[in-house]
Amino acid sequence: MPRSEAPSADAAMSGAGPAHAVGETPGAPRIVPRDRHIISRRNINPNALKVLYRLSKAGFQAHLVGGGVRDLLLDLHPKDFDVATDATPEEVRALFRNCRLIGRRFRLAHVVFGRDVVEVATFRAHHAGADGDEAAVHDDGRILRDNVFGTIEDDAFRRDFTINGLYYDISRFAVIDYVGGMDDLAARRLRLIGDPAVRYREDPVRMLRAARFAAKLGFEPDPETAAPIGELGPLLRDIPSSRLFDEALKLFQTGHAVKSLDALRQLDLLQYLFPAADRAIKAGNELYLRLVEAALANTDRRLVEDKPVTPAFLYGIFLWPSVTALAAELEGEGESPVMAMQRAAGRAVDEQQAYTSLPKRFSGPMREIWVLQPKLVRYRGKRARRLLGHPRLRAAWDFLCLRRDAGEALDEICAWWEEAMSVPAEAGAPASAPPAAEEAPRRRRRRRGGRRRRGGGSGGESAG
Repeated sequence: MPRSEAPSADAAMSGAGPAHAVGETPGAPRIVPRDRHIISRRNINPNALKVLYRLSKAGFQAHLVGGGVRDLLLDLHPKDFDVATDATPEEVRALFRNCRLIGRRFRLAHVVFGRDVVEVATFRAHHAGADGDEAAVHDDGRILRDNVFGTIEDDAFRRDFTINGLYYDISRFAVIDYVGGMDDLAARRLRLIGDPAVRYREDPVRMLRAARFAAKLGFEPDPETAAPIGELGPLLRDIPSSRLFDEALKLFQTGHAVKSLDALRQLDLLQYLFPAADRAIKAGNELYLRLVEAALANTDRRLVEDKPVTPAFLYGIFLWPSVTALAAELEGEGESPVMAMQRAAGRAVDEQQAYTSLPKRFSGPMREIWVLQPKLVRYRGKRARRLLGHPRLRAAWDFLCLRRDAGEALDEICAWWEEAMSVPAEAGAPASAPPAAEEAPRRRRRRRGGRRRRGGGSGGESAG
């Protein structure tokens, strides 16, 4: 049943600044009325509106919260519309037949409309005095379980950044601000709520989120927010690699990859996602830095053009310094370039799994792109014609051309393969091979059970 009321407009002067500093105990919020902000219900997902209206009609508080409110206030187009309420997950499920409850660490309600899911979270409170079944914190400060329910004031101060701590109240179309988020939006400032060191220890992924929001929004991290990251960055090594994989995709496959790289380098966080790339860049490998920047710019461009992108290509670029170093080492031990690349690919993938996971559906194509690199450089004639039917040829050629664009001497080879791929399949590859594709003559093997003839005839060397 309904328990509490949302703060009234009389609690604070409409449009006035926050009544307290970030990090202090909750106080009177800033209420921004309908005529003082730009949020319009026309820009809110209709299914999210259905959830908000039904909760409100049932007597519960119902608010949009987080990134959806932030982006609407910035006149952007949110993809996700999350709802916060004082209804418990069980009470939400009782209101919606199309609802399922998920999570143990953080219990949530998902209201499902076909492929569209509206996430509904109950207001959270601090863990002080909570039962062990509801809350759990690791010795290092990480939150392991977070199901202590509270008020909207409590919930606001549990959120990460001030710009994500804003609520849109559907009952009166007002924005509620307990943490100074409106001022930080106006100043384009990224600021954590509370003591940054404590907040990062609660969830180290917040450091990566700081980089992502800085890149996505063009905001500048507040000095106090950025200061502890250098010391606390190693806490990311304790985060499950699967979660860091998800964070990597949010950083590099949502349209702001180039800026994400800049933010990660500025905060020295790239080492916890892609250590080989970080070492190469810090060592001053300008050729590799140009390769990464070209690949990320290409990814951003493809997303703008509504073209598909894949983690296989992204990871192929970030792991390239590792795989090439391992391949060179194996070639030095006598392996052929292709076999060296195959073995190096396996080792590079295994080493990366300690940082971010990489599902096989992506690591397999990535390894094929790598292994095709020496083949594209060396193969000609019949071998080239066989490669024309390879399902990864186009991606491998794109990879090769990015290497060319970064400064490798691959112009003629890239042009040759472009021509080869443009020729109809039945015509085969171009007659001439790229200059760098020349190979040493192959030794001819003797046939088993027979002797090599010195004269001509049908048993000559051409038959070997």
